[in-house]
Amino acid sequence: MSDTTARNRRDPASAHIAPFQIRGRFLTALALRIDAEDDIDALYEHLDVQLKQTPQFYDEAPMVLDLSNAPGTTETGRLRVLVANMRRRNLRVFGVQSGGTVSQDALQELGLIEVTPGRDAPSPEDRRAKRRSRLAEPEAENKVIKGQVRSGQMVVAEHGDLTIIGSVASGAELVAKGSIHIYGRMRGRAMAGMHGDETARIFCQKLDAELIAIAGLYQTSETLATVSKDGCAHIYLEDEQLRVEVI
Repeated sequence: MSDTTARNRRDPASAHIAPFQIRGRFLTALALRIDAEDDIDALYEHLDVQLKQTPQFYDEAPMVLDLSNAPGTTETGRLRVLVANMRRRNLRVFGVQSGGTVSQDALQELGLIEVTPGRDAPSPEDRRAKRRSRLAEPEAENKVIKGQVRSGQMVVAEHGDLTIIGSVASGAELVAKGSIHIYGRMRGRAMAGMHGDETARIFCQKLDAELIAIAGLYQTSETLATVSKDGCAHIYLEDEQLRVEVI
């Protein structure tokens, strides 16, 4: 073996392998809108009650603070206290929404980023534009998964419907551009219409979910507690509200 060959084998740079890769990821984050800036103690009191009711859902959950209804909270000192109290409750606050008066220096000091506000209810023209864009889109690519979706797994159907023939464990996530069909017990999170399709639906054989969402509107396990867990469930949007019915 020549000296040059030996050096090349020892030199990691000679293999021309990039030291990192940048890849897109879907991230489910909670948005907490502050509506009681003049009675912050009431906010903490109600939040503590909710955390006790569904601790598994909120524990270490990534969270954005929506300050649109609490402009006074954007003051650096008040925001610092608010963020500290959230993180003390194991809520991983990483961003603020509608915090336009918060300086970049303050955001950096608190370890936060500015997050673009979510969508508003679409206007009639927006809806017509969406319908036109759908007509121009390529044919849907539906995805079918056979078997259990385990905790920590994320299954994404970027261009169509998603069908799961099996159960979905707690901590698993299903995301689809279109509708989601689950032939088994649904314990994790299901998010249909991820690009804003309000006609998307969710069907599951047994509903015991941590979260269900269509076009960004969602319900958690707390509000789903009254839904029968033994019947087939149909979830859809009607009048800008998420409806859940047993079929």
